[in-house]
Amino acid sequence: MRDKKVLFITHAAMIAALYVVLTLLANVLGLANYAIQIRFSEALTILPFFTPAAIPGLTIGCILSNLLTGCLPLDIVFGSLATFIGAVGTYLLRKHEWLAPIPPILSNTIIVPFILAYVYQFEGSIPYFMLTVGIGEILSCGVFGMILLGVLMKYRNVIFKSSFGKQTEPVRFKK
Repeated sequence: MRDKKVLFITHAAMIAALYVVLTLLANVLGLANYAIQIRFSEALTILPFFTPAAIPGLTIGCILSNLLTGCLPLDIVFGSLATFIGAVGTYLLRKHEWLAPIPPILSNTIIVPFILAYVYQFEGSIPYFMLTVGIGEILSCGVFGMILLGVLMKYRNVIFKSSFGKQTEPVRFKK
């Protein structure tokens, strides 16, 4: 039982750390600052399909990323809430592989435009922001996320063994 808790916390912490690193990378490359934002970290939003540890991992990663990139307090709260809602939705739909990116796409497409309009007071309408945020989320979660899901499916019993209840042999590399 204790091993499962340690593994859960370890998975959550690693997911949070990856989310932060990928968010910072997108910011450095200038991909997170235009009308259509491409955030590599959003591809990780499919991880609740594999493990419930991704829910706190993604949420904490989003909070830390928003703090480190200088977001305003309401963005930190509601942006992280959008990530949390998307993660829970993906976890609840985990029996339907192809639906995995839908909850984070929807939650961000609905919540983030209001943050842009009312917190940052960007010029533009809510429908325009929904369109641009939605396109970015479809690319980040839908395209990159589903590529990541496809790759991880091959290794799910090794990486996420506690979530699938299977004990597998460690991966051994050939010489």
